[in-house]
Amino acid sequence: MKYIFVDFPLRSIHKSASKLAEAAHCAGEQGKYWEMNGRLFAHQKGLKLEDLPSHARAVGLDTKTFQLCLDSGKYASEIRRDMAKARRAGVRSTPTFLLGFTQPDGKVKAVKMIRGAQPYAVFKQAIESLFTSKKR
Repeated sequence: MKYIFVDFPLRSIHKSASKLAEAAHCAGEQGKYWEMNGRLFAHQKGLKLEDLPSHARAVGLDTKTFQLCLDSGKYASEIRRDMAKARRAGVRSTPTFLLGFTQPDGKVKAVKMIRGAQPYAVFKQAIESLFTSKKR
């Protein structure tokens, strides 16, 4: 099983969502992607771009290196590509989960979509149905 996380910042919910996604990637350069991602989600109400250095400090980042990365915009095009790829796959909201199979060429063919935060039972049933259909 593979878990692939694709950026899909919703600017309709937060005007700075794309820059916040960049912030997580910049934190990732220092090995703290998931820590920053989690912190930004936990503090999303009232989150301002000028607060990012304090969030960077809170997760243990070198703030100067973080800010240089963020100011460079080096992850902006990668995030736009992720969004375009997700839209082509039918993603319209977050979270959205695509379940499928790895093809011989290494690409993943999605065959099921789960929209929204769902309980474990929904994922269990979807995964089991994939394995059942694969055996046929």
